[in-house]
Amino acid sequence: MAEFDYKAAAELFPTLGRRQKREPFRYARFAHAAEAIRFAIEDLPRESLVGAFLEVDEQRYGSEDIRRLYQSTDYPLTRRTARP
Repeated sequence: MAEFDYKAAAELFPTLGRRQKREPFRYARFAHAAEAIRFAIEDLPRESLVGAFLEVDEQRYGSEDIRRLYQSTDYPLTRRTARP
């Protein structure tokens, strides 16, 4: 993946077009993309991440991209234990 700015503002959008029994999150805005990525991986229920996307600097990143960004050696935050 090309150069990614983990310090840029980010928006996290929920799964589109799928109705779940409950909606654990709707839309969230973060001061830094790294925080949005951590929230998506460590805090969201797995079913909410599937189909969700992150928008940073007018670029969209799907759930697999979000996972890759979190696993990258460039990821700047300390990782908590992510859910399996």
